[in-house]
Formats: sequence, C-alpha cells, structure tokens
Amino acid sequence: MSGMNMGMGMRQDMRQGLHLAPRMIQSMEVLQLSVMQLQEKLTNELQENPFLEVKEKHTTTEAAPAEGDFNADAPLKHDETGDIEFARMDEINRDWGDHFNEDHRPSRSLRDELGDKKLEAMQNVADTPQSLQEHLAEQLGYLDLTHDQTELAEFLISHLDENGYLLNHDPDRRTPIAISFEELASTFEVVYHRPVTVADVEEALGVIHKLEPAGVGARDTKECLLLQVDDDIEHSDLVAAIIQHHLEDVAHNRLPAIQRRTGSDLDTIKEAIDELKRLDPRPGARFHSEGTQFVVPDAVVSWTDEGEFDIKLTKDWTPNVRVSSKFADQLKNKEIDPKVREELIKKYRMANWLVEAIEQRRNTLTKVTREIMSYQRAFLEKGPDHIQPLKMEQIAEKVGVHVTTVSRAVDDKWVQTPRGVFPLRRFFGGGTKNAQTGVDVAWETIKQKLQEIIAAEDKAKPLSDEEIVEKFKAFGLTVARRTVTKYREAMSIPSSRQRKDWAATAG
Repeated sequence: MSGMNMGMGMRQDMRQGLHLAPRMIQSMEVLQLSVMQLQEKLTNELQENPFLEVKEKHTTTEAAPAEGDFNADAPLKHDETGDIEFARMDEINRDWGDHFNEDHRPSRSLRDELGDKKLEAMQNVADTPQSLQEHLAEQLGYLDLTHDQTELAEFLISHLDENGYLLNHDPDRRTPIAISFEELASTFEVVYHRPVTVADVEEALGVIHKLEPAGVGARDTKECLLLQVDDDIEHSDLVAAIIQHHLEDVAHNRLPAIQRRTGSDLDTIKEAIDELKRLDPRPGARFHSEGTQFVVPDAVVSWTDEGEFDIKLTKDWTPNVRVSSKFADQLKNKEIDPKVREELIKKYRMANWLVEAIEQRRNTLTKVTREIMSYQRAFLEKGPDHIQPLKMEQIAEKVGVHVTTVSRAVDDKWVQTPRGVFPLRRFFGGGTKNAQTGVDVAWETIKQKLQEIIAAEDKAKPLSDEEIVEKFKAFGLTVARRTVTKYREAMSIPSSRQRKDWAATAG
C-alpha cells in the first residue's frame, strides 16, 4: 500500500472511530441507568428530540429505518397513517420550541398510564410529615403568651437544627457549638428591630423546653437527655446522675465504676441504663425527611411451573420509544436550509443511537441477571444465607462482555425475587472455603454466622474476637481476626468488654 493510500486509510479509520464514539458513550450511559433514571431520561428526550416518538400499544405504524440504512438523499418511506403534515420545513426553525412542547411529548394516554403507575407507588408512601418548626410553632398557639413572647420563641425555633438542637453549624469548625444567649439577643434585634435581653431569651427557651418532643432546644447532648428525664421515669435521679457524670462509663460498659460512685447495685444501674436508652438524643430527627426514594426493580425473577426460574425486565415504568418515520421522512426535502438539515441529521442519529442503546441495555441486563441467578440458584431456593461467592469477572466471561460492562449493568439496579427485592450488587462478593465440606462460603454467610455466634455466647463471659475465630475454625471456616473485627464493627456489634453483662457476673 502506498503512503498516500495508507494515510487515507488511517484517516478513514479515525473518522469511523470518532463516528462510533458518541454511540458507544450513549450505550454505556443508558446501561448504567436505573429504571427510574431511564424513565426520566426518555421523558426529557421525547421533549427535546423531534425524531423520537412513543410506540403506542396495539399500533401498526412503521418505524423509521435504522441509522445504518439512512441515506439523506434517498427517498424515505412515508407513514400514510400519520396525521401531522409538514408543508414547509422552514416552520421547524420558527416553531422549534412549540413543536417540542406539544407534538413530540408523550401522548395523553401514555402520560396518564405513567401517572397512574407513579400514583400507585405513591399511595403506599406516608404523607409528608409536618416539619419540626411547624410542629413547635403550632404548640405555641395554645399557650398564654404575649405577641412579643411568641415572636421571640418562634425566632428561636427557626434556629433549631434538624435534630432539634440550638447550635451554630459553622462550616469553618469541625463540630457545631452552642449559640450564646447574647448572640441570639443581638441577632433578634437586627431582624425584628427591637431589643431583647438575655433574660428574655432564656425565658423563651424555657418555653420551648416544655414543648413536644421533649429535649428540643438543647445546646448539647447532656442537656437534651436531661430535659427528657421526669418523675415518671423509673430511677429518675439515678438516670439524671448517669447522664451528668457517667455517659462515658455507659459507652464503655464500665458498670462497676458507676456502682462505686453512685452506691447503687448493678441491677438498679442496668434498669436506669435501660431507661436512658429509651431517651432520644435527636428528638428533632423524626420530623426531618430527605425525601422518599422509590425502589423499582429493573428485573423480576419468578419460578415457572417446570421448576425453573424466569426473568422479565420491568417495562411498565419506561415509555417504549422508537424513531419517528413521520418526521424522518421530511429529510428528503431538498429545500431545507443546509444548517437546519445538518442539525436535524444529528438529532436523527442521536434518536437511532438511543433506541439501539435501550435495546442493548435490555439484552445485556437480561443476560447478566440470568447468569447471576443461575449461579445463585441456592439463594432462590433457600434464601440470602445461601448466597455464594461470586466475582464480576465470572459473569463477564459467561456473558461474553468486559467486566466493566457487568459493573455498569448491575450499578443501582434492583431485582425482585421470590426471596424479596435485592440490589444486584448484593450477589457479588468474595468468600472462603469450608475445610470440612470443600464448599465455598460467601462473606455474607460469614457475617450471618458471626451474628449467630455472638447471640449464643455467655453474656457473663462474652467471646473475644480471637475466640470467635476459634469458633469459626470449629465450623471448618478460616476467618482472620481482623476480618471478624471489621465485620463486627460494620454491623455495630460492640466489643466483648462492652457486651459483658456485669449483673450476670455478680450473680
């Protein structure tokens, strides 16, 4: 091959590579989307791209040719059933915005259908709760307060954080600090243009301390808990003493130290600590909501009558889109302005790539889910305790794709199974081999076994992490001490000293 021909070939290869890049990017992005994210993307694309339309149910309308068959100069098939006529293509440029907003949004029937499905899901969700500030302000209305007192109390309520504390969350400080009464009085004067004293602020805060939930308006954890201690609590004096002087001892299970300093017996101390645990260190948190997140499974796994599992992708939540033949047919018009034509061709290609990417997503997600469930059949038959060790490389090899494709396919995806709804990533993870049976055991199973071992231990003599390692060995499982420690802490299980029941020891 001559140098000139070689150079032309290289340039052609580069052009093809550049041509494929947007399509590949589109495909990867669509694969990574969850079903709800895909629904949102398609809704937006239907608004913005005139070449996309919703394929209504029971329709026989012919779709536009695939992008590979597209020839801008060749006559394109025209859909005679279409009821939209484009007499003049220059109207596209003039009425572009109105066209997107009206003619190429999802049809009313589809919008109603999607709306019904979203409404169905939302009906299972509790109403948006009243905010903490609204709840407290409502209670103020029932109290015998002057206008000025109410105004100051509402001002203080507006300064409570999401947990109900009166704190200054300065971004330059690592931890929030209590807002001084002087600072509150000064700020109030600036906002309401009338002075108040520190005593006025203290009085208003005292009013807030009497509101529900108990503990709001505190400036640290101790004050919050003390505000919740009343005469109705058993051993209230001891509970208050523990809050004031022994919270660290409680955290480290140093009950003998509390016994020495309070003179109370261990049984009474345990009862007081039980009362303490019923108090809420974040009384305002119950009113705080980050917004409800819906989990819609991307795939559904069910058993067939033949005893095999079947996999279906969730289709009800996403519109079935295709390339519009009605709009694509107009590209043969030679009178279109070249710049407009160029933009339309770009839109046409993007529409084709999106439709292809959606189909590729369906195929890949179906294959990946099928292979995962095939490998995790014991999970389907017996439950989560029987999830097997599995690497993404194994699924990638079975499906015939790169491991990054598997990673994108399972990212933020959920599957509905006879055993419940699970994230697809739940089925991946390492493990160890049972020396007695030779069977691979997933780390998820190890975690479950760890919980069982600790639940069955002698509470007077809790097992150390080293002793738990020996317990695992008795089951034929080799688990390192640091692994036991890591999993125990991840599951918020205290250390052996913190788990020790001192009352049982005394008995």
